[in-house]
Amino acid sequence: MAQDFEHDIESITKIPAVPTILEVVCRTTGMRFAAVARVTEARWIACAVLDEIDFGLKPGGELQIETTICHEIRDSRTPVVIDHVDEDEHWCKHPTPGMYGFKSYISVPIVLADDSFFGTLCAIDPLPARVNNAETVGMLRLFAELISKHIDAGRKLAEVESALEKEREMAELREQFMAVLGHDLRSPMRAVSSFANSC
Repeated sequence: MAQDFEHDIESITKIPAVPTILEVVCRTTGMRFAAVARVTEARWIACAVLDEIDFGLKPGGELQIETTICHEIRDSRTPVVIDHVDEDEHWCKHPTPGMYGFKSYISVPIVLADDSFFGTLCAIDPLPARVNNAETVGMLRLFAELISKHIDAGRKLAEVESALEKEREMAELREQFMAVLGHDLRSPMRAVSSFANSC
């Protein structure tokens, strides 16, 4: 089944809180780039972006999935938090920070109610930032959960609207059928009535 990425982007742009979430993430962490990304096995697509470092990514823009850390988050479903890449034993040799020029990074998974992985809420900066603490990680987890609930609610609403539209179409077909049936039965009923009266 083909993935409808335009619909995924639209589902994020319809959430009024997302721009505020990205702004709060940047202000509280001191980082200057934040995004909500749709992450699948094959693709990384920006759905919403706040870019104060001229990273150059806009909603609908893509990164090669294998060049990101988000595909690893998709596999593990756990946040990745880096205060300073050069001082982090695990991430200092990873190619992604050098490729994209960031020193600090935080990303948390967005997991939907059906346990499917939607993507990530992430932030980067070319400068180090103190983000590896319970308060910051907790805040991003909470924001990711809020985004997840909005996506789920949007999908349920779309399902209900689709069901209502189908019901409306069925009601129209029923009316048309009854009108045609009533018209088609009129002549035979007249004939039967005339025959009965003549007997």
